[in-house]
Amino acid sequence: MSLDLIDAGSENLNIVWPLYIRADRLLFGADLRYMAADRKNGATTMFNTIKPLARRLAFIGIFALCSVFIGAFSARIVIAKEHLLSGRTMGTTYHIKIITASATDIAAVQGRIDRRLEQLNQSMSTFRGDSEISRFNRLKILDQPFTISTDFTKVMLAANSINRLTAGAWDGSVNPLVNLWGFGRYGAIDQVPTKAAIADALQKVGFKYIEVSPKGYLKKHHAQVTVDLASIAKGYGVDVVARLIQSLGYGNYLVEIGGEVFAAGRRADGAPWKVGINLPRKGVAATAVYKALDLENLAMATSGNYRNYVEIQGRTYSHIIDPRTGYPVNNGVVSASVVAPNCTLADGLATALMVMGAPDGVALLDRIEKVEGLLVVRRPDGTLEDHGSAGMNIQKP
Repeated sequence: MSLDLIDAGSENLNIVWPLYIRADRLLFGADLRYMAADRKNGATTMFNTIKPLARRLAFIGIFALCSVFIGAFSARIVIAKEHLLSGRTMGTTYHIKIITASATDIAAVQGRIDRRLEQLNQSMSTFRGDSEISRFNRLKILDQPFTISTDFTKVMLAANSINRLTAGAWDGSVNPLVNLWGFGRYGAIDQVPTKAAIADALQKVGFKYIEVSPKGYLKKHHAQVTVDLASIAKGYGVDVVARLIQSLGYGNYLVEIGGEVFAAGRRADGAPWKVGINLPRKGVAATAVYKALDLENLAMATSGNYRNYVEIQGRTYSHIIDPRTGYPVNNGVVSASVVAPNCTLADGLATALMVMGAPDGVALLDRIEKVEGLLVVRRPDGTLEDHGSAGMNIQKP
């Protein structure tokens, strides 16, 4: 309900209630006068005079009583309230907004969210030695089924689909190349890797070397292949939290993990959720908005290379590595945003579009049903150029 409707309900209650009391008193007085006159002399004149008045007053009383009930019902409407939740997960932060119109134990809700996110971390964090993904990465036996949880299975199935959909532009086994170029756990580098080193790392990359079974297990077909789901797991985390909130009975909320978003329903004021795309320039503030769009029951994820990069001998190298060539992308794309029904797909596709480039990326978006996107290209003169899919509806900030 909007605030205007609640105000109207309160006014009806305040105005109608005294009117009903007055009508009730007049009607009661008319009955007394009629009874007294009838007992005194049995006169019908008084009866005929008072009875129409009593009828009119009775009608007024009934009408007023109905108005009171309507006003009281309206007065019980609670103004929508926005609850803000935040915390840390998956090596980043999360922010959640939940709109409620009744009393809510928001601390209990956040407790359930945190416990669910902890399950995902224990499954897919490469920084935990005992996580499922870390244990799988250490596995050296070929063709041996490695049992995994439902969450891990769902993410790996989605990853496999995105890998095929993008013809290998997204690949969750690219970590050897990420480490080689200084963007992994071994720290930055001051020299460009040799061609031989790149070729060697490429031998360990390929989602084709991993068999993903819907029955809940993985098999390795290459002993040195490993998995890092950083470019898709946050999106899956957003989807998981969104489903949890929905299951608790809330239909209006916004979930964000590390910049990946799902928006359900509307804001407290009834307007659509409005999400901004960061201005893709080096050194720009995180609050600088380039474009914005309305989201309702949709997810959005953005990938960019203007924050995470390395400069070697005067040249800039992006942290986004093309798993097909072994080299950082150099196609002019500085930002890629994807709007999709779920954040898992949006997250993976945003990374893939950075690798594919504008022409191929937009062509892919236009082939996928219910998915839209925007790729931003930096021209040689430093200006920005938008490349959007056919149905992408963006706004100026």
